[in-house]
Amino acid sequence: MISWELTQREREGRPIRVSMSGAGWMGTGFLAAVRHVPGMVVNVIADEDVAAARAAFLAAGVPPEQIAEASAPGPAMDALRAGQVVATGSYWLAAQLEAVDIVTDVTWSPATGAETACAAIEHGKDVVLVNIEADVTVGRILRRRAEQAGVLYSVSGGDEPGCLMELVDFVTALGYEVIAIGKGKNNPLDPSATPETVAESARKADKDPYQVASYVDGTKTMFEMTCAANATSCLPVRRGMLGPEATLETVSQVFALEADGGLTPHPGIVDFVQGEAMAGGVFVTVRIADERIQADLNYLKVGRGKYFTFFRPYHLWFLEAPISIARAHLHRETTLVPLDRPVADVMAVAKRDLIPGETLDTFGGYTQYGVMDRAEVARGLNALPVGLAPGARVVRPVARGEIITWDDVALDKSSTVVRLRREQDAFDSQLLKT
Repeated sequence: MISWELTQREREGRPIRVSMSGAGWMGTGFLAAVRHVPGMVVNVIADEDVAAARAAFLAAGVPPEQIAEASAPGPAMDALRAGQVVATGSYWLAAQLEAVDIVTDVTWSPATGAETACAAIEHGKDVVLVNIEADVTVGRILRRRAEQAGVLYSVSGGDEPGCLMELVDFVTALGYEVIAIGKGKNNPLDPSATPETVAESARKADKDPYQVASYVDGTKTMFEMTCAANATSCLPVRRGMLGPEATLETVSQVFALEADGGLTPHPGIVDFVQGEAMAGGVFVTVRIADERIQADLNYLKVGRGKYFTFFRPYHLWFLEAPISIARAHLHRETTLVPLDRPVADVMAVAKRDLIPGETLDTFGGYTQYGVMDRAEVARGLNALPVGLAPGARVVRPVARGEIITWDDVALDKSSTVVRLRREQDAFDSQLLKT
């Protein structure tokens, strides 16, 4: 049992030593969660704003005198040996430290996640990302590099993709046929949402308006379901998915195969549902032909007929991530990894008319949003992966609602995430020829 193993490490004074990138809302939440996990500590926080990394430790109750700032391995190791924790502006530092067992990134930035994971793999550290945006953008090449380096690469549980993988593993282990996997969206879909239009709801929730807008405009959902698709081979029915209204009572029939009156054209699709009944949860709809098992599941109130939906009514974000990190370190177990071949991608779409000279802002902003489609479609359109959009400079006009292409923007060629994506695309091209 993971809980017993962690408790034992706590008693022996051998905690799993975790370095995390990101001292924002997600990072500080993860740090708060780890404080309550026996046998695990965060001893390094990396953030380009070193003051924010220090503030995160302070908010977690670390005395000021126990926090050291360092940018080089020598001083950092000296501080860790002296019982201090380290705040740093370098995403590469922790990977070089003997006193770090495993590395994680707790941001929604593909650039930061790629930088952190690349550093960990290059220096022989296992990495568990709490960053599905990075996985969707460059996960396959990170996994390939990790395998070549003999280290572990995984996405954590807690966000919808990791929670979905647990459900998919459960039903497939029992031999049930997967028809549809998906999530319940927390809010109505509005691709035009901006920080300004969601300002009031963000204020009430005490959340960053950009973050809230990324939920409402669909970018976050597209990332989540693409991450799940790339790990399971489940496909979207159409661009952006269907997103029907559903409840626990109706969802099994909604996602039944078309021949049985549902919306699903073939087994193995990925989608999301709207409506309060399933908001915040994840589901897997299966088809079962065995009449005895049908009868048993009907008696157990799982459903009726031959379609049944297994539903987890919550996901706990970064609060669950420590379990994935523990399993990775103690048992070399991954929670979610992308398959070798691309399944889906998230394309950048202009949220308004764009003119040359503009810089695309971040997810949930004013210039672009993400839409999911099959990988071969995105490739055929030369679509810019939305994970590369933040910071890209527009070089050709793009009308509102149009897909932004690689040719429409100039990217920082020295950026780790851009270089990794180019490498991944080249590898995918060779793979698809075989």
